[in-house]
Amino acid sequence: MTTQTPRTLGTTGPQVSPLGLGCMGMSALYGHADRTESIATIHAALEAGVTLLDTGDFYGMGHNEMLIGEALRSAPAARREQALTSVKFGALRGPDGSWIGYDGRPAAVKNFAAYSLQRLGVDHIDVYRIARLDPDVPIEETVGAISELIEQGYVRHVGLSEVGAETIRRAAAVAPIADLQIEYSLISRGIEESILPTTRELGISVTAYGVLSRGLISGHLGRDRQFAADDFRQHSPRFQGENLRHNLDLVEALRKIAEQKGVSVAQLAIAWVLSRGDDIVPLIGARSRERLAESLGALDVVLDAADLAVIEEAVPAGAAAGERYAAAQMAHLDSER
Repeated sequence: MTTQTPRTLGTTGPQVSPLGLGCMGMSALYGHADRTESIATIHAALEAGVTLLDTGDFYGMGHNEMLIGEALRSAPAARREQALTSVKFGALRGPDGSWIGYDGRPAAVKNFAAYSLQRLGVDHIDVYRIARLDPDVPIEETVGAISELIEQGYVRHVGLSEVGAETIRRAAAVAPIADLQIEYSLISRGIEESILPTTRELGISVTAYGVLSRGLISGHLGRDRQFAADDFRQHSPRFQGENLRHNLDLVEALRKIAEQKGVSVAQLAIAWVLSRGDDIVPLIGARSRERLAESLGALDVVLDAADLAVIEEAVPAGAAAGERYAAAQMAHLDSER
């Protein structure tokens, strides 16, 4: 990885590499992934200086954690020791893969953690967060349970995921919050209105996922791309019909800017998120060493004020067509209320 100053998660959280690796796609939601290549990609990321590995205990119903555990066990000791794990919990799934709710009860938090520690093969989780707010359990109770795990040595830091400003404040009143994990990209800028000002006021960092909008603004998605039946994008509003055509027009506008700078569309999009502030750590969802190398190249991209103005003229806030999730999933997002 290009040498860049590490970024700190919150005021009390760990120092991490300026880019983290989001591992979800290695197990779920984007169709088939190659296990051998996935592990090689994690190893390559660690070798390049990436320290933050992000997962969820429900990604492939534990598959992703076991994959990361295998990758860590087979990595050189020095690389394994530098790795930091960020884990989401709380999503409930049926044997058929269906989504059946969220559980943020303190007893459930501790149960989830016990299984994650075993699957990852680690003695502690660095950042632990509920994936979505449980509407039936006050956030104070969920965060309180994570705090107890910290006291017991099983967790290092509290994180949050996809919650709004009010919930952030309530959580921060219970315990120091390292970071909020939330979608943030050129075409998903909703956090700029009230959420980002709140995290900055409270000294909370943002780990930004979806920085390439699930490949939509990667520059690699063709207009005739067909998605597998088990690919999340098959049902995602931004990838449907006229929405997709509109959004890919935005990508072509970005491509012209990227070509002028001699970089790829993906590198330009990631560099834009990196430019938003040192309190923001983009998570790159690379599933192969090739895509990882491209994404890491974003660290070499310097965007000055003129570049940023041109980019935001090509893709202004709110330019995307379609919501970032289907309606049923949007209903679970406290961040969208």
